[in-house]
Amino acid sequence: MTVSSMPRNGATMILDIVSAEERLYSGEVHQVCIMGVNGELGVFPRHSALLTPILPGVVRFIPVGSGEEEYLYVSGGMLEVQPGGVIVLADTAMRCEDIDEEAAHEAKCRAEDIMQNSVLYTDRDEAHAVLLQAMAQLAVVEKARKKRGKRNGG
Repeated sequence: MTVSSMPRNGATMILDIVSAEERLYSGEVHQVCIMGVNGELGVFPRHSALLTPILPGVVRFIPVGSGEEEYLYVSGGMLEVQPGGVIVLADTAMRCEDIDEEAAHEAKCRAEDIMQNSVLYTDRDEAHAVLLQAMAQLAVVEKARKKRGKRNGG
């Protein structure tokens, strides 16, 4: 998603991203991308109504006035799209600066090890869920790092 893919008519919608702990974002945006159970969803203003579960992943959105993508991590939850706005009800949500990159790397390695070596399906299923969460957290960190690099001329 790039600035050039923003709606040309200047249409906007309200985006609210909330978890059980806090509201992480509330404001006008041009578009939102999030991982649904059937793949990535792109939501633009005046999108048809939708209620769907979301998977661990990156929420990408372009706030009005900034022109740059912003990124948040969500561990899963629900997405509700209404004519004037989008609500992301996340089980857990974090800003990039709140993600412990080292802990995410460790969780990813442990999960991969369990998935390769455990004979129990339940252990492998749980490890797979942890792996998806860790990979999503690391993706948010990486996207934010690339964004900072572009802003700093690197």
